[in-house]
Amino acid sequence: MLQHLDPFLVTGLLFFLSLIAGTVSERTRIPALLLFLGIGMLAGGDGPGGLPFDDAPFTNWIGTVALAFILFSGGFATRWQDIRPIVVRGVLFSTLGVMLTAVTMACLIALIPGFSFKDGFLLGAIVSSTDAAAVFSILRTQKLGLKGSLKPLLEFESGSNDPMAVFLTLAVLRWIDAPGAPFGDMLLLFLAQMIFGGVMGVLMGRLACFLIQRLRVENEALYPVWGISIVLATFGLAQSVRGNGYLAVYVCGVVMGEGDFLYKYSLERFHDAFAWLMQIAMFLVLGLLVNPGELINGSVVGVGFLVSALLMFVARPLAVLICSIRSDFSLRERLFVSWTGLRGAVPIILATYPMTEGHPHAHYFFNLIFFVVLTSVLLQGKTLAAAARLLKLDTWMRISPAYPLSFDRTPGSAGEETREVHLLPDSCVVGHTVSELNFPDGVTILLVHRGNRFLIPKGGTRLEAGDALLIFGERSALSEVEKLLVRRRDSGDAENEG
Repeated sequence: MLQHLDPFLVTGLLFFLSLIAGTVSERTRIPALLLFLGIGMLAGGDGPGGLPFDDAPFTNWIGTVALAFILFSGGFATRWQDIRPIVVRGVLFSTLGVMLTAVTMACLIALIPGFSFKDGFLLGAIVSSTDAAAVFSILRTQKLGLKGSLKPLLEFESGSNDPMAVFLTLAVLRWIDAPGAPFGDMLLLFLAQMIFGGVMGVLMGRLACFLIQRLRVENEALYPVWGISIVLATFGLAQSVRGNGYLAVYVCGVVMGEGDFLYKYSLERFHDAFAWLMQIAMFLVLGLLVNPGELINGSVVGVGFLVSALLMFVARPLAVLICSIRSDFSLRERLFVSWTGLRGAVPIILATYPMTEGHPHAHYFFNLIFFVVLTSVLLQGKTLAAAARLLKLDTWMRISPAYPLSFDRTPGSAGEETREVHLLPDSCVVGHTVSELNFPDGVTILLVHRGNRFLIPKGGTRLEAGDALLIFGERSALSEVEKLLVRRRDSGDAENEG
């Protein structure tokens, strides 16, 4: 049906349906990933849409571009002070953890009749990376937070483990094509990709911040163009020097997120929106590539359930157990991290690599990986909140309000910024008025978000538990004010603080 319509009309309809799907996801708690994929499958050749599509190289290209922007946006939104306490453990999870998952799956899949160790290693490498973005999308819709350092650990792992999975997949494909390739060469290639990718990300992030400060482009509308060019240039330069482009754009995003430049808030909002656009486009194309008739094939379903079970109940928990040795994580936290190993878009994208390389079982592997991802999202995704509550790791989630204003620094105000602070029920300032806070000169509360409304604070405005304060001032002074606002109430001096 859709093949007879104008391509622009078809594209517009698919994006509009994806917008509706996003709203449905928030209300029904069905992961948006599944709905986007479902729209693509319905629009494909076997669905009512009837669009013929079987272009694996194009799908791979779309996935590569989309993943680059998604990782950059994730890095941009990451705050170093949040991940600094867990960065060493996070790197261990995103490197050794991915390798352990792939090797364990290789050994287990090799025991299944009809699969060799190389086949198992390829499948294990493809499904070795996690998609914690899907985890927090699910938690956000259920307004469920996580205690301790679980959230930054899972966020860091999801943003940094994709490069390792990409490298492993390509390395295994190279090993299959050239069985005599020395292991040492592949190890050197891995080290070079990680080192050059990380260094290129740091250099490009610092260069981007420096150029933005020096160029002083006054037209805010041009900054999205600047942002797109940074991502493309960073990824391309890293690939040119044999580095890992995915790692480079993620690190570049983290560095820029810690930088201080004009229109930073606007640029962050743009990349957040653009990352959503990339996700929708990627899932739609991946859905078009899937043949639902082949997906429900008995061999795919049977082996798919077995591979999913091995991944969820053996490989992932084993990797988490080993990577968390000598850590402060409790048994309950390790169990939850094991269960949050959701598989998302990256394994499906990596499943297109064997198709582009002409692997003899590539199409079957693609359907198998697609089934594993669906199983992971449906089973783990739907039980994630229940698992957090069962393990007593859930807490109140701080939902950032959408303020009815946008704020960016003007040139010359390099030390000024805005911050958002949430008041917990036991905060020492709860019950005090704004005039009683004794803020330093130059620090002011711009807005107070309370319930479903915004208040313009005055001296007599009394602060309440759950308020979200948008404060503005000098960075050094803001740090002191933030410490005051988040300080817990003491029984002995509750009346003296504030």
